[in-house]
Amino acid sequence: MYYMGLIWEYLKNYMKTRLTYRADFWVEIISDLLFQATNLIFIFVVFRHTDNLGGWSEAEVLFVYGYFMVPYGIFSCFINLWGFSERYIVKGEMDRILTRPAHNLFQILLENVDPPSLVGSFIGLIIMIISGAEMGLVLEWWHIPALIILAISSVLIYAGIYTTLTSLSFYSDAPTGILPLMYNIQGYGRYPVTIYNRAIQVLLTWIIPFAFVGIYPAALFLDRIEMHRMALLTPVMGLVFATIGLTLWNFGVKRYRGAGS
Repeated sequence: MYYMGLIWEYLKNYMKTRLTYRADFWVEIISDLLFQATNLIFIFVVFRHTDNLGGWSEAEVLFVYGYFMVPYGIFSCFINLWGFSERYIVKGEMDRILTRPAHNLFQILLENVDPPSLVGSFIGLIIMIISGAEMGLVLEWWHIPALIILAISSVLIYAGIYTTLTSLSFYSDAPTGILPLMYNIQGYGRYPVTIYNRAIQVLLTWIIPFAFVGIYPAALFLDRIEMHRMALLTPVMGLVFATIGLTLWNFGVKRYRGAGS
């Protein structure tokens, strides 16, 4: 309850701050929508030149993209670690964080919440509904609880990967430059992994498992039998990578010695 209360207080403070500059708030939402629209247009353009993509129809690829947007929107809202090194290590704000009773990572995440990103999750749900209706998918009793579990698991995968990379900042004051690269790689997860060569499939499945934030869990709802096992493995991957990320973060915090002079 203590941590839930903190979440509520931080969200209230965020809204008070943002609504003071309402134009900026709406510009951010519109810019996010335009970015997603660009990705959708790209998919439409691709399917103007082909009937399928690696054995996947246009509606199926759109459904996968819709699912991809759901956990990504949640992740972008609550797990925003961009600029951590510059703000908390170089400028010394980590010292302030460590004087407070709540877990340091939890505080940092709350200080950087971005609720407008949740709009992307709602748009993703709409895309899933529209593309699912086009394919004639019937809503089953297990679809909603499965979507909740898989989406949370995908968010944990995001969190684990980015927390692991961000923890490198405790060993170097200079930004690593890895996060922008990882941001580009994660985009591969919104397309069927079977369209890539074997090496990339292994990379996206077991090393940097972005296939579990898009194609694999989405395949469960599309009744792609060949990927059901991988879809059911999503919660396990989420727990494993979140544990790795938190463990490495805690090790990094123990190594932190303050900003100095």
